[in-house]
Amino acid sequence: MIAGAGERHPSTPLARLLAMAYRQLIDDLHARLAAQGWEDVRRPYGFVLLALREREATTTELAALLEVSKQAVSKLLDGMEAGGYVRRTADADDARVKVVALADGGRRLLAAVEGVYADLEGEWTEVIGAPAVEQIRAGLATVLRGRHGGTLPPVRPTA
Repeated sequence: MIAGAGERHPSTPLARLLAMAYRQLIDDLHARLAAQGWEDVRRPYGFVLLALREREATTTELAALLEVSKQAVSKLLDGMEAGGYVRRTADADDARVKVVALADGGRRLLAAVEGVYADLEGEWTEVIGAPAVEQIRAGLATVLRGRHGGTLPPVRPTA
């Protein structure tokens, strides 16, 4: 049974509820992506794709974002490149530096993810209503922007 929108659970810390909700959303996302044929998508791909959505990045920058070694991110990028999600090229000034950009498959995957997220938010709306979903979104965005100089921080995995 799902608790009603007005029901309160003050003994459950907000951090725990956010962690459980995040996990549920990500589990549902990957199940639905697999059902749509995106069977080779691994969870870390999302962090890389989001980082590359607006601009290219070096392997070193991605390793710092993911808080892993350059070797680990290179192995991850091998799989992503094989799947057609990213492409790597040598930097124009230093051939030892690899620049990573979204490939067409990565753009299509991001669009599929956005569609699944819209569906999942729609399910939340059915349970707690559109105003509550928008209030959650606005509140979280306000807190995050307040802690990060007016902008949203990058999405990155937990350490």
